[in-house]
Amino acid sequence: QVQLVESGGGLVQAGGSLKLSCTFSGSWFSNYFMGWFRQAPGKEREFVASIATWSGGTTNYADFVRGRFTISRDNVQFIAFLQMKNLQPEDTAVYYCAAARLTSPGQFAYWGRGTQVTVSS
Repeated sequence: QVQLVESGGGLVQAGGSLKLSCTFSGSWFSNYFMGWFRQAPGKEREFVASIATWSGGTTNYADFVRGRFTISRDNVQFIAFLQMKNLQPEDTAVYYCAAARLTSPGQFAYWGRGTQVTVSS
């Protein structure tokens, strides 16, 4: 069974950087699209970024993070990353890692428990 564990969240000042990691287990990593989502207090969960199954694969970003966040993956170590730069207070949220089967790329069926990112002004 696929399991996802996020790490790397924390408290950072505006303009700072964080790198989130998502450790994947329970299946073959390269058979899954990977995505990052976030949910701020009182708001719905929203898409942040996604990456296709191969390292260096096609990426997609939400407009509000384009140019500041970078998604990547290591298919040897079974880890997905989200490098976040120039963080702003509005980026404060719980960040979730998700996985979608190769055969269902838009359907993220597996989720981690999330990691808190807090950006102070």
